[in-house]
Amino acid sequence: MQAKLSIVATPIGNLEDITLRALRVLKECDLILCEDTRVTKKLLARYDIHTPVRSYHAHSSNAAHDAILAELSDGKWLSLVSDAGTPAVSDPGAHLVAVARRALGDNIQIETIPGPSAVLAALQVAGHSADSFTFFGFPPHKKGRKTFFETVAAAEHTAVLFESPHRILKTLDTLNDLLKPDRTVTVCRELTKIYEEVISGSVTEVALHFHEHPERVRGEFVVVVSP
Repeated sequence: MQAKLSIVATPIGNLEDITLRALRVLKECDLILCEDTRVTKKLLARYDIHTPVRSYHAHSSNAAHDAILAELSDGKWLSLVSDAGTPAVSDPGAHLVAVARRALGDNIQIETIPGPSAVLAALQVAGHSADSFTFFGFPPHKKGRKTFFETVAAAEHTAVLFESPHRILKTLDTLNDLLKPDRTVTVCRELTKIYEEVISGSVTEVALHFHEHPERVRGEFVVVVSP
């Protein structure tokens, strides 16, 4: 039997945002690889799926990769999910795909099961041109942070980046120092969740909003900067 690795997008918040195909694949495959088994089990329980799960994340060992490759070599069907959204986008799943393809070549089918993406969801509600855009992922915590934001500020196309609640204020203040007043910034918080919030305006206005409402500096953030 040919091995199969399915890259399955899962909800970024609202558990109803999952495709029928994704549910079928998660139910029929032999094993689900996931960042945090506790998170994935909540989704599986919602849809009465009992497929075994195993932890796979950025710090997984070489032995973990060897075990996954051994199962694929035996013709197993494995699915890869992240805690939320599309695996391999700001996610260690890209490394696993590369390792599997390099090790098994034509003896593995690697398929995408598309679905929710925080990047695309943010672009949908931001109102900025998305004919061309650059996704920057998460900013560096320390080294390279200044250069990172200078690159964002100089981007000719719409720029999209992720940020944590611990650094969102610092990020907005940095952008406030670098962006011209005519640039629009949209901050999407907790997309698809109960407390979803989309704030758009000049970076000064957006930064002021979150400085004045510290209770809203929590959750997951996507920042979209106009060209």
